[in-house]
Amino acid sequence: MLRRLRAAWRLLRVLLHVLHGLAIVLTMFRALGRTERRERVRWWAAKMLRVAGVGARRSGEPWPGGALLVANHISWLDIVAIHAFCPQARFVSKADVRHWPLLSRLTEAADSLYLERERKRDALRVVHQMAEALTAGDTVAVFPEGTTGEGHALLPFHANLLQASIATGTPVQPVALRYRDRHDEVSKAVAYVGDTTLVQSLWWVACADGLQVHVQFLAPQASAQAERRALAERLRAAIDEALQTPPTT
Repeated sequence: MLRRLRAAWRLLRVLLHVLHGLAIVLTMFRALGRTERRERVRWWAAKMLRVAGVGARRSGEPWPGGALLVANHISWLDIVAIHAFCPQARFVSKADVRHWPLLSRLTEAADSLYLERERKRDALRVVHQMAEALTAGDTVAVFPEGTTGEGHALLPFHANLLQASIATGTPVQPVALRYRDRHDEVSKAVAYVGDTTLVQSLWWVACADGLQVHVQFLAPQASAQAERRALAERLRAAIDEALQTPPTT
């Protein structure tokens, strides 16, 4: 009973924090400078983790300036966790996010790029947008698995979007995301797979006991003149090695 009450309280705070973020976006966000916007994104993401009952820690540093972040994908929490430590990241998200109530306005405020996965040619359009952003010195973030996994093993990496970094000679930085809780080294509470709905996932996260996320920024890799499939395999291997290494406490 106490666990359910705690989860309900967390979800209420999550909802209020989402509404607070939406109010900021609708009233003052556009008037802020780039540095102030990023600080708002960092603050909002870090607080979202706290009110949801998720502890967060980071190792390594995000690359300063233009870079492509490549991360493993487990949950909707991944974006929040990365933004808590790298608020300048512009995520490539599936176009469906545009239709999510409330959250769509928040993702738009974070300058997300949208990919329609059902349209094969849309990837080329997004690659051009990514290349423009990287050339301008932005940080762009992608999940090359293309979908979420349970956190135990990596899915194959799709290489198409890596072409943006190769074409611009931009460094690619792998990011390893790991969730653990009081009971499991790989938390079951965050798995957002199969027919799981966003509401179900929110409830499982809120019910979790001692949930923590570790965001590990790994060594950047050069991309100029790389073969994209080989680059994808190197990035996947780097993340896999990090995930197989027992976390330090």
